[in-house]
Amino acid sequence: MRLLSAPAGSGIVFRRTDLDNFEIAAIGRNVAKVSYATSLMRQGVLISTTEHLLSALIGMGVDNVIVELDNLELPILDGSALPYVDAILKTGIRTQRRRREYMRVLKPVEVREGDKFIGVYPGSGYRIQYAIDFPAPIGQQNASVDLAAETYGASIAAARTFGYKADEKRLRDMGLIRGASPENAIVLGPKGPENGPLRFADEFVRHKVLDLIGDLALAGRRIEGHVVAERAGHAMHTALVSRLLKDRSAWELARVPVAAEESEGLGAISVSHPALMGA
Repeated sequence: MRLLSAPAGSGIVFRRTDLDNFEIAAIGRNVAKVSYATSLMRQGVLISTTEHLLSALIGMGVDNVIVELDNLELPILDGSALPYVDAILKTGIRTQRRRREYMRVLKPVEVREGDKFIGVYPGSGYRIQYAIDFPAPIGQQNASVDLAAETYGASIAAARTFGYKADEKRLRDMGLIRGASPENAIVLGPKGPENGPLRFADEFVRHKVLDLIGDLALAGRRIEGHVVAERAGHAMHTALVSRLLKDRSAWELARVPVAAEESEGLGAISVSHPALMGA
């Protein structure tokens, strides 16, 4: 997989080099199926497991990039967004001569499903509050993040995906988590992580924030507002994007102040993971 610089205003675009450079924009209308990962599809062409890369790009302030890959699945790497962040920092981000546009939230937009909830509200910056309640040994965790304070790389990027050992066989029988292993996920047994130590005491909720940032990238622009989520997941994250995009009265396009007026693109990056690139 390679990340290439793109012209200002391009947004984030995936390119399947194995299919005559077929392109799929990272936008809500292209969301395909959402289960244990988020997939995009256009004209029958699929790209799977997009959320970690999208999260890293939004978290690091990258607006315009072409993502080249030669199969349908992005590499999971270590189960977090940290390898992407490290590659971005190593390569560098290029400022482009075009004012960055945000999606400024003007009124509340919410999605509810039983005891699950997610909503976005007007507010300055990009703030996220997330609450989870999983079976033992996780239990309840809460996180609050202000992305405007440039905290992504230190507080969110390294949080890894996780799963329960007891669920592994059922999920594999369903054709899910095919590439999962102790090298790219926290494996939870009855007494706790079987492949510890954790990177954060609250790593589980931090990873949910990571996923949420990646899924909300499908709004097409960085959000200016306050997001609150309780026991949500990929399906509800993307449902919020869909509802937000459909209600044009709920947001407006806003440009950043002149002092920081330019969008940012990316130099060329190559990312590979031998165990997963052919999955």
